[in-house]
This record gives sequence, C-alpha cells and structure tokens, in this order.
Amino acid sequence: MINVDDVKKAAADIRMDIIKAISAAGSGHPGGSLSAADILATLYFYKMNVNPADPKMESRDKFVLSKGHAAPALYAALGRRGFFDVNEMYSLRKIGSVFQGHPDMKKIPGVEMSTGSLGQGFSTAVGMALAGKLDGRKSKVYVLLGDGEIQEGIVWEAAMSAAHYKLDNLVAILDNNGLQIDGRNDDVMQVEPIYEKFESFGWEVMEADGHDIEELAEKLDEADDIEGKPVMIIARTVKGKGVSFMEDEAGWHGKAPNAEQTAQALEELGGEE
Repeated sequence: MINVDDVKKAAADIRMDIIKAISAAGSGHPGGSLSAADILATLYFYKMNVNPADPKMESRDKFVLSKGHAAPALYAALGRRGFFDVNEMYSLRKIGSVFQGHPDMKKIPGVEMSTGSLGQGFSTAVGMALAGKLDGRKSKVYVLLGDGEIQEGIVWEAAMSAAHYKLDNLVAILDNNGLQIDGRNDDVMQVEPIYEKFESFGWEVMEADGHDIEELAEKLDEADDIEGKPVMIIARTVKGKGVSFMEDEAGWHGKAPNAEQTAQALEELGGEE
C-alpha cells in the first residue's frame, strides 16, 4: 500500500533540489523537471523495484528518462532514494561534474540510459523491454516522455514495435504539460489526440492527473494487470508545477532563476534557500 505522505514529501524534496541545482548551475531546464517530480517520486518511492546498494541488481525494474533535459528531476529522485548523496547533484553542469545537463549511464549510479536526443530514450526502453521478454524476466521497464517529444517520428516507430512484440512489461508515462521550448504544443505542432493515437498503435492507454500521487499509483498498479500490450499513461501536468511564476510558462523551459527568484521558489516549495 502506498504511503502518500512519504511520496509527497519526496516530491517536495525533489522540487527543491531541482531549483537549488539549476540556480547554482546558472542554466538548466526547470519547467519540465518540476512537472515530472510527482511522477518520479511515485515511481522511485512507491512502484519500482530498485536497490540503491546494488544498482545493477538483475531483478530490478528499469527507468529511462527519454526527455533527458529533465535530468535534474532524475538526479534528485535517485539521490533522495539513496543511490548517492543528493548534495552531489548541486554540482550540476559544472566542469568535472558527473551530473551533466543530460544523464550519463556510465557515470551515475541508477541511470539506465544516457538520453537527450528526443525519442531515442523511448526507443531504447522498447529494446530493454524486448530483451527482458527474451530473457524471461518478470521486471518492468518504465519510460518518461515529454509531449513535445512525441513530435519525433522515432517515437512512433518504437510505439509500433512495442505493440507488435506485445511488450506488456513496458509502461510509458507522458508528461503532458502542453508546452515545449518554442511555446504551446498546439501552436508548434499539434500532438492531440494523444489517447487515440497510442490506442490505434495497439497500446493500452490510461489517463491520470500527473500531480495526484494516489491516482498515479493506481494507474501504475493497473498497468501490472495488462497482458499482451504495452501501457501508456497520459499524465496531465503543469510545466513549472509548484513555483507560481514558472507554472504554465514556456519561457521557463530552459532558463535558470536568479537569486531573488530562487529564494521565492524555495519559499513557495516549503523550504529555505
């Protein structure tokens, strides 16, 4: 059973880590990192079978951050889960730091795939799930995409393959915040109807409030019972969630807050600078 308070606390900590790290770096992607915080908290503090003491445990579930620019959210989740000292991620984007602007699987414990080029993480997750099927593993592969990311053709090739091979060990989650670097998805390149598109590709499709921990947990549990097809959970989110001046603002896709903004953001998130 999920302990909602614990997961909410993890999500709040993740959000504060995101702001602190990006502010210290002077660059990064706060908007899409903040929108994904509740999803990552639910995965790492409720759903996924992982072991920080043994990151390569054979029976582990795997997570791929296909929207690799949201790396601060992943670093915070891994750090809070115990894969490393979370304070280390405050070296984000600094010369010599392993915590680069996009995740590196060879340098950071718990990172399953180096991602950044949109769509490739999703494709890799499909490959991981297929390998898991061939090896007879019972574990799951989870992958998080951005909604602007599904404008990439490689996403739909992977989606077609996942359905063809009946990868019911694959659960994709779409961080559907409606915005991308150049503005609203609707203005840049229409992505709707998302539900019908994935359904027509042979996926089991679900929808959830991406900031409702209990609903996310419920949908992730439901995904365990789906057989013969991959699962897509469309999580409706708010870009910049938790910070008033960042919420639903495309301008905060890839911009660091200044000192005053950082102080306000941390105060709103319940912490101190």
